[in-house]
Amino acid sequence: MLVKDIYTVVEKDFDQVNQLIIDQLRSDVPMVEKIGQHIIESGGKRMRPLLVLLASKALNNTSSEPSQHPLLAGIIEFLHTATLLHDDVVDTSDMRRGKATANAKFGNAPSVLVGDFLYSRAFQMMVNLGSMRVMDILSSATCVIAEGEVMQLMNVKNPDLTEDKYMDVIQGKTAMLFEASSHSGAVLAGATAEQEQALKLYGHHLGMAFQLVDDVLDYVGNAEELGKNVGDDLAEGKTTLPLIFTMKNGTKEQATLIRQAIRKGGTDNLAEIVSIVQECGAIDYTNQKAQEHVAQANQAIACLADSPAKEALNALAELAISRSH
Repeated sequence: MLVKDIYTVVEKDFDQVNQLIIDQLRSDVPMVEKIGQHIIESGGKRMRPLLVLLASKALNNTSSEPSQHPLLAGIIEFLHTATLLHDDVVDTSDMRRGKATANAKFGNAPSVLVGDFLYSRAFQMMVNLGSMRVMDILSSATCVIAEGEVMQLMNVKNPDLTEDKYMDVIQGKTAMLFEASSHSGAVLAGATAEQEQALKLYGHHLGMAFQLVDDVLDYVGNAEELGKNVGDDLAEGKTTLPLIFTMKNGTKEQATLIRQAIRKGGTDNLAEIVSIVQECGAIDYTNQKAQEHVAQANQAIACLADSPAKEALNALAELAISRSH
């Protein structure tokens, strides 16, 4: 199944999501609309809203009004966009998806405040949705995401971060919103307990795989395709799985070089470190971990009835590890 075929499964609902996002961005404060539109319109796959819609379709959406899932998908996209605005300020990023970040274009303070607006608007929309179960899932998820970001911040320039601790970080900062997307979509569709757990696990493993592939692309990707600079993680002093593996399995000299680079940040030795990471097996190891999560994601939804939406979920998981950006 091709990427466009995945989106075709929920094409009508996806069109509603896009219109809803435009409508809900409206504000009496011009700067709010300007920054919101800048980041919303800068591209992106909208995978998390897609997850909401596919989860619903995979359950035939027999227990809720069809119009509710586009609203939930829009809520998820607003939550995600808010985290992007805040992340770019924290990371001092100047490029995302090949374009200037909002903080680079408009400044840090407006970006943070518009991120706050989008969080607030998302919770307004949740009230309109009228589901306490969904509100419970999403409010809990936003707390976990914030904790994950703080954990990552605490470990910037820390070369002693272990693989287990790193997995905790990416579970919070990335996988949690994937999980909340598929989980809340299932709940809104009236899932059974088994179906709900299946789609919750699917989202978790998909999110883990997605982040691990992002880690790989930081060392093997093409800057033009990525829409960001190769080596950004290292430049920011982030200890990701490829570096953790290399420090553990490379030579003493290689480990020392990487530890120093993490502590210092920047890209002084980027070319040499990229070469070391690629040659020592770190890329293969990280890809293997991502593939394991994809296998677990697809296994989790094996209990669902066969349908185009289930096929799309399986294809989406495979796409997570085969993408180049």
